Amino acid sequence: MEEKFFKHTHLVVMAGGIGSRFWPMSTPERPKQFVDVLGTGRTFIQMTVDRFNGIVPPENIWVVTSQSYKDVVKEQLPEIPVANILLEPCRRNTAPCIAYAAWRIKSLDPKATIVVSPSDHLVLDVSEFQRVIRSSVDFASESDAIVTLGMKPTRPDTGYGYIQTDMSCSSERNKEIFRVDAFREKPDLATAEKYIKMPNMLWNAGIFIWSVKTVVNALRVYAPEINEIFENLLPYYGTEKEQILINEEFPKCESISVDYAILEKSEEIYCMPASFGWSDLGTWGSLRENVKRDNNGNAIIGDNVKLYETHGCVVHCLEERRVVIQGLENCIVAEKDDTLLICKLSEEQRIKHFSE
Repeated sequence: MEEKFFKHTHLVVMAGGIGSRFWPMSTPERPKQFVDVLGTGRTFIQMTVDRFNGIVPPENIWVVTSQSYKDVVKEQLPEIPVANILLEPCRRNTAPCIAYAAWRIKSLDPKATIVVSPSDHLVLDVSEFQRVIRSSVDFASESDAIVTLGMKPTRPDTGYGYIQTDMSCSSERNKEIFRVDAFREKPDLATAEKYIKMPNMLWNAGIFIWSVKTVVNALRVYAPEINEIFENLLPYYGTEKEQILINEEFPKCESISVDYAILEKSEEIYCMPASFGWSDLGTWGSLRENVKRDNNGNAIIGDNVKLYETHGCVVHCLEERRVVIQGLENCIVAEKDDTLLICKLSEEQRIKHFSE
């Protein structure tokens, strides 16, 4: 990436979620983004930041998170400045989160191009991911376009929103980027099965690229009440009053996603179709599908696990104790500290109730 792009490229990592779907590893006190789900020694948020090595300098990395997660962010991402950890006093969905980060970045770098990324997604092909990001940054930095990444579906999934893209004609400036026709809600199975047959229907990965000028202009036009709150705080960013005023003003924001607030209304919205082994890993079942499995279809995360006559399970045991399993079918086995979970994969939606 050219120096001019590198210097003005910023990453905003959204890390305020409280999901505990991977209980007992993840809890509301330390949710999924701060957990080593894959057994690699790196948590999801660490792997998210790692993917941007060479694309975004550490001083341009921003994390928007809950006040209760400030210490764990500092612990896991010591390379980024503490001032770049933006603290939400309450949850208000993604539009206020992005608006805060955009105006905070604009106060320092009016020439910025911003990549917005969730903190808890899986990317298997990091090299291809980086190529796609660089190309999208190049495109967005020299235009008024909003670019979103669309993942080529591999199955009729009902857990993702979809992007309907006009594949008939690409952008003149980048032959891999196309206009967006519409955003589609998470479908039922019958609709998802139709989508998988349509080459212009892509999974919405929740990764956006835009110049700071573009995003604040979009906020002014499409979300003026939210925008006014953060634009009025411009004199106070980087001062001792910033957090005090954010604590007062942030709760006044409407709770709304950036999709509803901006993307579905914008005229200059583009999509770059991509395939880099992406998943949001929202369930134990998706974890099993996205990691290496043995000949019996078991996903094993942990070095001290032995399976016999066991099929289709996901086993996550990183503790030092030895784990031996015989005769299980399509189950989850996971341990953390003093808790052991054994659950049918088909019943994993009930894990939230088990953890209470």
